[in-house]
Amino acid sequence: MCAEEVRVTTPLTLLDEFAPVYQFSEFHSRRIAAPAEQIYRAVKSVTAQEITLFRTLVWLRRFGRSGPESILNPPPQVPVLEVATKTSFIILAEEADREIALGTLVISPRGWRASGRLTGDGFKALCVTTGTPGFAAGTINFRIEDCGPTACTLTTETRVYATDAVTRRRFACYWRVIYPGSAFIRLMWLRAIARRAESR
Repeated sequence: MCAEEVRVTTPLTLLDEFAPVYQFSEFHSRRIAAPAEQIYRAVKSVTAQEITLFRTLVWLRRFGRSGPESILNPPPQVPVLEVATKTSFIILAEEADREIALGTLVISPRGWRASGRLTGDGFKALCVTTGTPGFAAGTINFRIEDCGPTACTLTTETRVYATDAVTRRRFACYWRVIYPGSAFIRLMWLRAIARRAESR
């Protein structure tokens, strides 16, 4: 977790390409005894039901209110990433068996509407390149790195970039409240992926 602006000088990941500057972040990793292709399938197929306390924590985050299907209100048997990309997230970039990066607008100016579906390049231009005021752009990735013939390390990183000081302060208040639950969800998400990948 951080609040100072961080800039990536040498992009090494897909996430670095689309979120080269950010003020808030979290990073988690887990060693998994399975090949990369098996882990990648698990990343894309794990459901909310498999992630310990996921549905309870997102229920609390939406204050117990019902609502449409979303990452905060996922059906129990549908892959979490499928729900995310059907609702509020877009796939920014994907490299099979290696990394997937997704993005969403956490905050946008009142009354703002995208003209058509936002693309990865449009997301980067809106929030990073031009730095249009009033936005907070959230990104998340899952990345697999080989660490021997029978295991890999799976990492997930979340970054948020607020395009101006007012939005940054607004998001900082929200981040302080959600961070503990968010971090727990990420750890349990990695555990669920590992369980699925290692059981194949």
